[in-house]
Amino acid sequence: MPVSSQRRCQIPGIGPGRRLDHREAMTMADTHDRLDLPLAGLRSEFDGEVIAPGDAGYDQARTVFIGGPDRRPVVILRPAGTSQVARVVTLARESGLPLAVRCGGHSLSRYGVCDDGIVLDLSLMRALDIDVEHRTAWAQTGLTAGAYTAAVGAYGLATGFGDTGTVGIGGLTLGGGIGYLVRKHGLTIDNLLAAEVVTAHGEVRHIDAATEPELFWAIRGGGANFGVVTRMKFRLHEIPTIVGGMLMLPATPKVVVSLVEEALAAPDELTVMADIMVAPPLPFVPPEHHGTPAIMIRLCYAGATDAGERAVARLRGLAPPIVDLVRAMPYRGLYEMDEEYDQPLVAVRSMFVDSITLADAETIIEQIRATSAPMASVELRPLGGAMARVHAEATAFAHRSRRVMATAAVIYKRSEDRPRHEAWVEHLAAAIRDGSCDSAYVNFLGNDGPSRLRCAYPGATWDRLVAIKRRYDPGNLFRLNHNIPPGGTS
Repeated sequence: MPVSSQRRCQIPGIGPGRRLDHREAMTMADTHDRLDLPLAGLRSEFDGEVIAPGDAGYDQARTVFIGGPDRRPVVILRPAGTSQVARVVTLARESGLPLAVRCGGHSLSRYGVCDDGIVLDLSLMRALDIDVEHRTAWAQTGLTAGAYTAAVGAYGLATGFGDTGTVGIGGLTLGGGIGYLVRKHGLTIDNLLAAEVVTAHGEVRHIDAATEPELFWAIRGGGANFGVVTRMKFRLHEIPTIVGGMLMLPATPKVVVSLVEEALAAPDELTVMADIMVAPPLPFVPPEHHGTPAIMIRLCYAGATDAGERAVARLRGLAPPIVDLVRAMPYRGLYEMDEEYDQPLVAVRSMFVDSITLADAETIIEQIRATSAPMASVELRPLGGAMARVHAEATAFAHRSRRVMATAAVIYKRSEDRPRHEAWVEHLAAAIRDGSCDSAYVNFLGNDGPSRLRCAYPGATWDRLVAIKRRYDPGNLFRLNHNIPPGGTS
């Protein structure tokens, strides 16, 4: 690779990893008498961070984005490089302790932290090598989507991830990646060219479509079941500017159906994510619309500005906009709109459908009006385009032909309200699910159980994933995830 074409970026504020001061291991012995982890040795040899109960920063280090039970790992290890990741994997296998792997900490099931086990936290591993000439980037998986996007955006380039900048690129990519460029450039996994993987035996593998193709197939949609992915090579696309932002329309059944139809018929450059919800009392929302059903549309037109304005004009024409924050901007500007939540509790159901009918839209609006949840929505993501042109068997993501992803979600505050909100999302999902084919997006699964996981990987996809799991992780070391057990049944 010519030196002149390569740019190496270390994200500001992230150092190469520091070694913590030596602390006595008595805290560990007192709290976990049954465990025999060599913490003193780890602290002296580990080129990263070793954080145990009693250490400064332990409580912050075990905090993840989604709220829930208070989990207390035996130790949190933050390696500075791949060899140290392999050391942690070997330690977990030899000790028999549960192993949780954390990138950005956004798992809806809180898989990034565990009780009485080891947390492998990749957040120090954020190196990014950008090859501007060849339009590729090698990224360590501790990077967030926002940090990656800002760095490559300095060259007018982009890789499509999800809809939130604070999500880690590792977990998001392994599940598929349905974001702002899905119709123009496909899923995130469609732009994954190679990867570095630490297997359950502590071996470092460099894989792509020609080298260990079965493992490469599995990590493109099969989740974190097959190893710890430490680096990923992505394709970059030239996207200097977009037309994007947020457009809010009043929610009526006709507007909902028309919006989905317009988005599906639009050029591939346009990707739309539409949340049907009660308009929140935010400063930019006119007071007369507070508490009324609305559609909050996040959109991205990755093409010429004039063509983008014409495409957005068709959406504006569906109903008089309540809020219009759409403008020409750099692609990275989409992630600057992210909202921060203080460890929310979440109930969610995702599915893929082929249409949204007028009856579906009526049901959605009726249920949104009726719920007493602090925040509830049904998000519709019209798909198609580049995502649908990839062969269904090319990756472990099994829903290429479905036209819309629909997700019912509730954000709430009290754990005792969980049964009520889980019932609401399940009822609403069942009401709009079309046909007999159940489905799910693995990145949007909560604690749904094995039957819902099989909906993410139907038929032959599941069988192939099980065979690969049996080969690479026969002992199911990587089980704190949406687990595909080597025996095939949970």
